[in-house]
Amino acid sequence: MLNADRLPQAAPEPTGAEPLRERIAAELLAARERTAALTDCVDDRDLTAQHSPLMSPLVWDLAHIGNQEELWLLRNVGGREAMHPEIDPLYDAFEHPRAKRPALPLLAPAEARAYSYEVRGRVLDLLAASPLEGAPLLDGGFAFGMIAQHEQQHDETMLITHQLRQGPAALTAPPPPALDPDPLPAEVLVPAGPFTMGTDTEPWSLDNERPAHRVDLPAFRLDTTPVSNAAYQEFIADGGYRDPRWWTAEGWTHRQRAGLGAPLFWHRDGGQWLRRRFGVTEPVPGDEPVLHVCWYEADAYARWAGRRLPTEAEWEKAARHDPATGRSRRFPWGDAEPTPELANLGQRHLQPAPVGSYPAGRSPYGARQLIGDVWEWTASDFRPYPGFGAWPYREYSEVFFGPEYKVLRGGSFAVAPVACRGTFRNWDYPIRRQIFSGFRTAASVEEA
Repeated sequence: MLNADRLPQAAPEPTGAEPLRERIAAELLAARERTAALTDCVDDRDLTAQHSPLMSPLVWDLAHIGNQEELWLLRNVGGREAMHPEIDPLYDAFEHPRAKRPALPLLAPAEARAYSYEVRGRVLDLLAASPLEGAPLLDGGFAFGMIAQHEQQHDETMLITHQLRQGPAALTAPPPPALDPDPLPAEVLVPAGPFTMGTDTEPWSLDNERPAHRVDLPAFRLDTTPVSNAAYQEFIADGGYRDPRWWTAEGWTHRQRAGLGAPLFWHRDGGQWLRRRFGVTEPVPGDEPVLHVCWYEADAYARWAGRRLPTEAEWEKAARHDPATGRSRRFPWGDAEPTPELANLGQRHLQPAPVGSYPAGRSPYGARQLIGDVWEWTASDFRPYPGFGAWPYREYSEVFFGPEYKVLRGGSFAVAPVACRGTFRNWDYPIRRQIFSGFRTAASVEEA
């Protein structure tokens, strides 16, 4: 059984060639140890089973991680020949939808592990000899950082599969730290004015986070914390799922078709709400951020509350803009890398922390938990920034741009620090609920 509290933590970001090489090695090691922990804690039958048509078998993710590492680092950066070109189509995420992957002739668990570890050994040799400069994929260690992020993103995907998996618990972790009593205002004010959205300087930022650009916003108010389970239960008790007034036409149709009546994994037992969390059934804690709600549910709650979801730009300004200096920070608390005192990240805990936690991680405007705990739905469609350029491949972002996808921000308890920052953009279909998604609400000042 995996104890998530023992997962390795990434090193602080260094400067210079050798410290950069050490940081890359540490990030790759941290990702691989987490991958091993998520796949070694179950038997081969669990690894090859498809626990939900929404997800791949765990063994597919395991080999896909190695295949992408070989493709980008050994072949594209190192100029090496393909180790096993015949498996490339099996692990191309665009070639086969998740529901059909169990029928493919996938590598068996032992083969997938051996392949991934052989790739990693060769990658570490390549890293030791790489100048980490002189080509776009090498500058700042970008390609290595991209692969570390990719593996950690798949680790979060595998953690979602663990949540969907039936059977006894395979994962354990200590709860988040207890919250000291600290009365908070319900919302914070973000005054009107411009700020810098996106980045030109974050060395491992992905193409959809670029370029940095000026955005001028009207004043708005934002919830100080994500919406809690207790607050969401009030929406349910007031008939929120039965009243079409609070839903968009598409949302109401989906609510009816999917039979939505509560967040995913919740059920009633007498007068009590219970949830299933990684194989354990427990009472729903009222003080945690609500989790496993789709965009339509978040939007309906916001309308019921007389508010709305924040736009992506509003979220980022509340998280990054420092009104004292006028600059945009890397994180709400500043430019320093995340630590356990600042945010709930990296699968240290298998649940969000109570709303109001991590006061040291608050933004200059006073909002808390903007990084970690839950992905936060925004009102925005996934669109390119002005001046966007697809790089290093258009399938990472460009093919997803459009109104079909909604943007999520902030990262969840399952996100590793290397794949989480104030500019990071996530996106998904508005019907998705298996992801670790919650939300907070906003209001224009004239509406407040």
